[in-house]
Amino acid sequence: MTNHAPAPDPNRRLTTKEAAELLGVKPETVYAYVSRGQLGSRRGQGGRGSTFDAQEVESLARRHRRERQPARSGGDLAVRTRITLIEQDRYYFRGVDATELATRYSYEEVAEWLWTGVLRPGVRFTAPDASVSAARRAVRALPEISGPADRLRVAAAAAATADPLRFDLSERAVLGTARTLIPTLVAALPPVSRSHRDEGSLARRLWARLTGRPVDEAALRVLDTALTLLIDHDLAASTVAVRVAASAHAHAYAVVSTGLGVLEGPLHGAASGLAHRMLLEVLDQGSAAPVVADELRAGRRVPGLGHPLYPGEDPRAQALFALLEQVPEAAPALAAARDVVATTARHVPLHANVDLALAVLTASTGMPAAAGETVFAVARTAGWIAHALEEYTEPPLRIRPSGLYTGPRPPQPLPSAADAPE
Repeated sequence: MTNHAPAPDPNRRLTTKEAAELLGVKPETVYAYVSRGQLGSRRGQGGRGSTFDAQEVESLARRHRRERQPARSGGDLAVRTRITLIEQDRYYFRGVDATELATRYSYEEVAEWLWTGVLRPGVRFTAPDASVSAARRAVRALPEISGPADRLRVAAAAAATADPLRFDLSERAVLGTARTLIPTLVAALPPVSRSHRDEGSLARRLWARLTGRPVDEAALRVLDTALTLLIDHDLAASTVAVRVAASAHAHAYAVVSTGLGVLEGPLHGAASGLAHRMLLEVLDQGSAAPVVADELRAGRRVPGLGHPLYPGEDPRAQALFALLEQVPEAAPALAAARDVVATTARHVPLHANVDLALAVLTASTGMPAAAGETVFAVARTAGWIAHALEEYTEPPLRIRPSGLYTGPRPPQPLPSAADAPE
């Protein structure tokens, strides 16, 4: 099928508010565009308010994006996005406080809203049998030492082979892929308990892949909230890679595979595993002081502390710690985490980040150290899809940084075999 970018419904009329949001301006500016002849308008039904052609508004918005694209300086890359804003120790999805969304709605509901701008209460993501079967076969063939990112990357690639329509980049097709790929990734992971049955929310299905303990509803709520909080975080390293792939019109499965490859680094999705091991050591020794001292003596950063985007405490950590206080089994790990923060604060004023909060959840529910990475990867898949949807509407291959060549100036002589070491 031919690749094409999603286009607005040609028959749809936008209200002034909708046009202003799409253009990123105030309603008064929309009327200014009309007066300048840049935008046409028509009275709404009953003569109340103005309406605007969706395609014309989108065309003007694209023109403005091209004109306003900031120049790069100092190696920074600026990408215009309507998905996530981070400022003043808070972050927002589509302008709405992300922590409030996460504590009120499920992962599936917030993912759907982030993709479409429409809240669908009670929505559940389900995977087709062909996709799940292909993914499970591929994952079962991996060595036992394979990590979560290995399994998820292989599952995504296998699921792609079962979807002959994966090259359709229309918004409708990509959304269909998103709604089936995420539950396929979860279903491809082997459940810890053989008696488990896949039903209910995505968080409930994922729980059985992370621990053999019976579902604890309070802890399950923490897991679902963690998934929601981690959906997106602006242009993190994996998301930049995803937008580059989408700019080249890679299909959604390939885009997700790209994100999973970057996420595996210890400074990104795998960071919570380091915090998990640290908490277990603190619990074993009964104090954070010797554990923190060992980290600092080795020249390492204390896991789970500090975040370059938040001078104060990571709002994701705040939200999860508040919920973990309602889980009795989490009390020891929560106390250990606070001991780590207090001990480190004697030397460096660092606050807890989401990796430490994830570690409290995983350490207190019998999950392995790698569980946090799994949660992170599954959660962030929804955000990667949201960024891919945005990027598919942009001019293709636009993310092309220029290399700063530092090698010897040409012309140089051809190398010869005599120059090779013996």
